[in-house]
Amino acid sequence: MTTAFHLSLIAAATSALFVIADSVPAAAQSCPAMRKVNVGVSVSPPNVVHTTPYVAKALGLFISRCIDATIIQFEGGLSATAVAAVSRGQAISNITETAIGGGVRAKQIWGLAPRMPQHYVVAESIKTAADLKGKRMSAAGGGVGSLNWRVGREVLKTANLTVNDVQFVSQGTAGRLPGLVTGQLEGVALHPEDVHLAQQQKPGVHSLVVLAELLPNYYFNAYGASDGMIAAERATLVDTIAAMMEANRLMYSDKEKVIPHIVTATEKPRPAVEFALAQLTKNCVWSVNTGVNRQRTEWSIQNAVDNGDIEPAKKPSFEQVVDESLALEAMAKIGGPRSFGACKD
Repeated sequence: MTTAFHLSLIAAATSALFVIADSVPAAAQSCPAMRKVNVGVSVSPPNVVHTTPYVAKALGLFISRCIDATIIQFEGGLSATAVAAVSRGQAISNITETAIGGGVRAKQIWGLAPRMPQHYVVAESIKTAADLKGKRMSAAGGGVGSLNWRVGREVLKTANLTVNDVQFVSQGTAGRLPGLVTGQLEGVALHPEDVHLAQQQKPGVHSLVVLAELLPNYYFNAYGASDGMIAAERATLVDTIAAMMEANRLMYSDKEKVIPHIVTATEKPRPAVEFALAQLTKNCVWSVNTGVNRQRTEWSIQNAVDNGDIEPAKKPSFEQVVDESLALEAMAKIGGPRSFGACKD
């Protein structure tokens, strides 16, 4: 690993690293050795949907499997720092088909959240997507190519507009909500807890479209690891996935247990967290099993090709993007597949 990358991780530890202290359960005391893993989170501070590793850490699910997990917050899952951390085998984090199609030697190993949780929220004056022409839209979390930029592009398409018809504003992910409330932005993808807060802070802002309805097959968030890390640390990765899979299931089965830890991690008021948790579980946003869905992945690959994000000659296959075997092993360790109502991914 390069000195520059070491320095980037040190900087992350100073400005964006969120570490939760654990009590040490009896199971951990019998571990022959604690295995260290850096677990990336796409937003700083995290949205409710990203808090699975925080819940796993706070409840001792990592440490009970002899995993010493350090949670690192990135400024967007598609940021150069996040992609570099995965590609160099220094962390597991969100990795996309676009990154893999662009040459990153990594695989998606577990689907945290197959479905999109966000709404595209706009200023009171915006009644239709056509009204966004000439307006300021968010490109938070990495600028051009970031998730906000990509979904903004999809919203514009519904009115036959392009990214050249608006002004995309690049800023940190934490700036999305205040940008809309202060009028610096007129269109932004917001997570449910921030939709709740935005409508309280600035009556009149409203949801133009639910992104899961606009892009029903878009694969939102899958954890990935480098090919080298998968080969060298497979057992560690399987146990890390198992801990987070257990945490995801608790989001559905024991909300009172997880809410305090989500509030701490997100730094959001409890009512906003409760609103988001209800939305995310109702809409099956979090996976309860492997989270792998071939149809979603193949659609997302083709969408990236159609939009010019992946060169057609470099279009990856499903098998080049996904290695489901680790998540299947993890699922077996926690008792096999489960479902919560209609939520079965």
